Amino acid sequence: MCAAKVLGYAARAVGQPLEPFEYAPPDLGEHDVRVSVTHCGVCHTDLHAIDNYYGVVKYPFVPGHEIVGHVSESGPAVSGLKEGDRVGIGWLGRSCGTCEWCLKGEEQLCMDIVPSGTWVPYGGFSTSVLADHRFVYPLPSAMPPQIAAVLMCAGVTVYSPLRAHAAGPALKVGVVGVGGLGHLAIQFAHALGCEVTAISSSPKKKEDALAFGADRFIDSNDLAALREIDYAFDMLMCTSSGGVGWEALLMTLKKRGKLILLGFPDVSLNSTDLVVHELSITGSFLGNRATMREMLTFAHDHEIAPQVEQMPMTKVNEALQRVRENKARYRIVLVN
Repeated sequence: MCAAKVLGYAARAVGQPLEPFEYAPPDLGEHDVRVSVTHCGVCHTDLHAIDNYYGVVKYPFVPGHEIVGHVSESGPAVSGLKEGDRVGIGWLGRSCGTCEWCLKGEEQLCMDIVPSGTWVPYGGFSTSVLADHRFVYPLPSAMPPQIAAVLMCAGVTVYSPLRAHAAGPALKVGVVGVGGLGHLAIQFAHALGCEVTAISSSPKKKEDALAFGADRFIDSNDLAALREIDYAFDMLMCTSSGGVGWEALLMTLKKRGKLILLGFPDVSLNSTDLVVHELSITGSFLGNRATMREMLTFAHDHEIAPQVEQMPMTKVNEALQRVRENKARYRIVLVN
């Protein structure tokens, strides 16, 4: 293999297993840094992209956007980073910088969002990636790389809506789904002082949920137990991607409560309670750069950490299959 080449793992077509894939390092822009990848988390969004769920993926496609590594090269306009720095990169690897949302500092809503992903041109299931240095974050020195990798996407995904909608003492928050996102949402909500209830269709996750910081656990298949928490929550965070009983869940919200969608679940419900109780349903996509930096500091200070399985990058297809089959407990991080 030529030393100048990058080695990645790519899907050659929709839904295909990843194969070794060599490519020339992308050209370094004036604001870019090249990062040698040591760790990269496996996110359900990677599966969505491999399957072209969003309809925007070009093949061959190298996934991966929960990245930790070291700066190996910098463009001439880069400041605040130097070669050798240990850094993290999340889903956003850049933004247009000129649309109304970028100018407001809400880069996750960039009007040119598709090419802003870190996996354009190629992502973190590889030996190196390229990103705008303004979306590359120095990491706390004591934070283990496998922990930092997951926080770069899953961490900011759950922290951002909590900061926006649950900032206040003793708010009651329900977390629907105890999985890759949910187990972190429980930890962040607990650390922010919320009263936290975990709601899951898997009763075997009860002990884990309580250990992560939940004050109580509800089996979502137990309709009688759900009825006991009618009008209980100020906010519901839905981290589940399927099997959600929407109307029963809406009844657990206080009037004028908020349901926050963090994944991409199919939503079908009777609108009666939504209207009569003046409920709000909103999505939350990642977070801006300021929120990312705040989240990393908060997670470090409060010892918030995902539960991680580490696997070598060469076993990427095995890792993806474990995520696809919902067997990861609770996140998988690939190691170069």
